[in-house]
Order: sequence, then C-alpha cells, then structure tokens
Amino acid sequence: MSSKLFSPLTLRQLTLPNRIAVSPMCQYSAEDGLANDWHLVHLGSRAVGGAGLVITEAAAIVPEGRISPQDIGIWSDDHIAPLRRLTRFIEAQGSYAGIQLAHAGRKASAYRPWASAVGSVPLAEGGWATVGPSALAFDAGFRSPAEMTIADIEEQVNAFATAAKRALQAGFKVVEVHAAHGYLLHEFLSPLSNQRTDQYGGSFDNRIRFLQETVVAVRKVWPDELPLFVRLSATDWTEGGWNADETVALSRQLHALGVDLIDVSSGGNVATATIPVGPGYQTAFAARVKQEANIASGAVGMITDAIQAEHVLRTEQADLVLLARELLRDPYWPLHAADTLKENVAWPPQYVRAASSKTPLRSSVDYSAFD
Repeated sequence: MSSKLFSPLTLRQLTLPNRIAVSPMCQYSAEDGLANDWHLVHLGSRAVGGAGLVITEAAAIVPEGRISPQDIGIWSDDHIAPLRRLTRFIEAQGSYAGIQLAHAGRKASAYRPWASAVGSVPLAEGGWATVGPSALAFDAGFRSPAEMTIADIEEQVNAFATAAKRALQAGFKVVEVHAAHGYLLHEFLSPLSNQRTDQYGGSFDNRIRFLQETVVAVRKVWPDELPLFVRLSATDWTEGGWNADETVALSRQLHALGVDLIDVSSGGNVATATIPVGPGYQTAFAARVKQEANIASGAVGMITDAIQAEHVLRTEQADLVLLARELLRDPYWPLHAADTLKENVAWPPQYVRAASSKTPLRSSVDYSAFD
C-alpha cells in the first residue's frame, strides 16, 4: 500500500507532489528586509531534500511589522527580485514555494533570539514604535503598543493585499496569512490582548473582523487557481483566551471566504502560558478543524518521524504535515522518510552516489568523481 505522505495534494489548481511542507522559520538574517544568500541556501536545501512545499519565514507587509530588524519583508517592489531568486530555485527542484505574510503587532521590533538582550529593541538602536489592538505590552521588556485606529486597520488590510500582489510577481504559488503566535491578527482574535469596545473588539464576530477583511482583500488579488492558507493558533493555552472552539468556528467562516487550508499551530500570545509540548501535541487541533470545519488542515508541532507523519495523514487528522525543527536538523528528511516508508522517490542526480547503496549504479556513469 502506497503511503499517504508521498501522495499528491491538490488545492485549487495547484498539485503538490507530496504532503510534506517546510514550516515558516524566521532566520533573522536579512538587511532592510531583503532575502539574501542565506535564505536561498536555507530554503533551497529543503527543496533539494524533497519537501513538496517550501514556505518562507514571516515576511513583513510593512517595515514596522517585522518581528526583528533582521526579518525579511515584502513591503516594497525592491523585495521582489531577491524573492524571485528563491522561488525560481525551489521550483527547479520540483517543489513549490509559499510565502507567509505577516505583521508582528505588539511583538514587533524585538531582538533576535541569539542577542544578549530580550524584549523590544530601543529606538536608538534601530527599533521602532509598535501597534496592537489595545495598549497592552506582550511582556516585561516589550514596549506598550499604540492602539490602532480604524484608519490604521484599513491601512494594514490594504498592505496585506499589496504584499500578496508582490508575492505573485515574485513567483510564489501559495500565500499564507499569519494570524497565529501572538502577532497582530492573532492579537485581535484573543480577548486577552484585544480589549477594544468598537467593531473590532468584544464579541467573537468583532474580534475576527480584521482577519476576515484581510482574507477578503488578499483573495481578491490572489489568483483563483492558487491556494490561500491561514495560520491560526488554536488556543492561547490560558483561561479566558482564544480557544479551540473559536478556532473551529472561525475556520468555517474563512473557508466560506476562499481560504483553502488552515495551518494549525497554537500559543504565542501569552508569555506566561504553560504549553504541554510533546510529539504531535497540536495534531488534535488540526483534526478538529479538518473534521468540524470541513476544510483542509495542516498539522505542525514536534512531528519528527516518518511513521508519525504517515499516521497523522492516514487517520485523517490533517491533509498536510509541516515540519520545522526536524528539517533544520535534517534538510533531507523527506528523502529519508521515503526510505522508511519504502517509497521509490528519486534523489537529486547530483546526490545519486549517496543513495547508491539502495539504488543500482549504472555502468555508464563515472562515480569516481564523488570519492
């Protein structure tokens, strides 16, 4: 019986060659938001390794939307050519390129993880003022954001749409709107970070309004034949916060607005949340979204083993598995997973010598150059 992991996945008119995706992983290595050689090698090696979909790190729709000063961006036409270099290489390896569009909200202007300091980068050191649904800081060391006006919200909706247009010009085949991990759109979803009293706060319908408007704006400019993803944090893991029931209800509405897959993560909005991290700890949320909201879902979070990934798909818990840290440890995880699942997946011809113990060598090929 052939594996589910290596079966194609069709979303609209795009068919991924397998159900393995590179989850967005910030590299904190850009200058002025421009993708560079590091991003080419980082993302390109995962395409060489056999992932069917390779998604960039969070790309800021405006300069102030970066998580750190070193994040990539897509707020100007200058960003298109460097990103086009990435998509061209990724597709040359038989994979497809996706981009995550994001605004970090109150968590923006932060130090990158390996810096000696934590929290907000001071204005004098290249940081900037942040915004959010309410004037509530994320944690100690983070500056308090300015509460966004209605005009501010409209401006960011337009910025998401403009970024999607640039993504198309850059050659991406999938766009993912980032509404998870405590960043701006998630901040509006959660009553713990959104204490507004206008049409964007209070009730469930009000708190999801900003994301709905963003999806509508992006879907208008994103081609009908190409899929649109949304990443959600299924729960804040905190009493009184955003929860899994609301995630399912929102996913139903997003599906009706033209979203094709919900990338289901969790947490990130509450600095003190206790999260029960372990193998597949978020998979049950993806299963609920798929089964109860009747929309394709992606599972992410401590998926490290081929048998584990196959089980998630074969038991209908998700349609796609997204790997992050495991693909940092092993860019060629898909090729090794194929071996585990006894799938006949071709290695890149440049690497055929590495697979020669399992693949018969052709006598017409001179392998001495590999030694």
